[in-house]
Amino acid sequence: MTFHAASREALAAAELKLLDVLGGAGTKPASGRSRTTKAAAAAAASVDQVGDELFAVVRLLDAEVSLRRALGDASAEPERRVRLLEGLLAGKVSEPTLEVLRTAVRARWSTPRELVDGLDHLGRTALLVRAERDGRLDTVEDELFRFGRIVAGDPRLEQALTDRSAPNEAKAGLVRELLGDKAEPVTVALVEQLVVAPQGRSLVEGLAELAAEAAKRRERSVAYVVSAAPLTEQQQERLATTLQRVYARPVALHVEVDPDILGGLVIKVGDEVIDGSAKGRIEELRRRLAG
Repeated sequence: MTFHAASREALAAAELKLLDVLGGAGTKPASGRSRTTKAAAAAAASVDQVGDELFAVVRLLDAEVSLRRALGDASAEPERRVRLLEGLLAGKVSEPTLEVLRTAVRARWSTPRELVDGLDHLGRTALLVRAERDGRLDTVEDELFRFGRIVAGDPRLEQALTDRSAPNEAKAGLVRELLGDKAEPVTVALVEQLVVAPQGRSLVEGLAELAAEAAKRRERSVAYVVSAAPLTEQQQERLATTLQRVYARPVALHVEVDPDILGGLVIKVGDEVIDGSAKGRIEELRRRLAG
């Protein structure tokens, strides 16, 4: 998802407000302190509510073009946009959500569409904060990656989940059927939103972006590794340590098995691809002999 300069500034301000209303979200209690069960449950519910409500507003603005344009009109007075927002949503969403929305609508976005994309990003951030607070961010990241691989390998499933003629509730229901009792609630909510409001992304691309966002929240890079055979836990640890030395930062591994590469590994980190597979070496040798 790409934002122009004005939208990047607007998103940064709105994200600061989001983390503020969530009460230091994503930070762990200081040593010697712990949340009570009741307080932790209340905090989790607040984060979930904000995330769900932001996603609902995204779906509303996707459906209502004139409203999207009015709230994202950079030429209109900011307070006028805020009054319109409050007239529509005051009493219908929680006050923390409304605070975030006020900050977002008051800011100057490059286009109304980027306002909606920004709100979608904020909803994802809220839910990833929930996973981080619960110590489940690793699991959510892994589930998103694995589901992305499943979808990429099953064109019929991808078509069913992206069919524009199918009702949104039917597609969301299919996500719940596939993931409901097998994945974290945060994972299910993120995938449902992606299916219902893809914001111009393909499903496979969107799932990869979500997994990368989860990794980034943990201040790690993501290495997509293709191996001819499953890697042992010890092999994965050695590879992660090596990549951490190369890139000077922690690296999360997402490993996929593909016997077609014959042997070795193919590693992709960002735009960089390291092809150490037997198949890659054979193709390189052929190119040299041909040239």
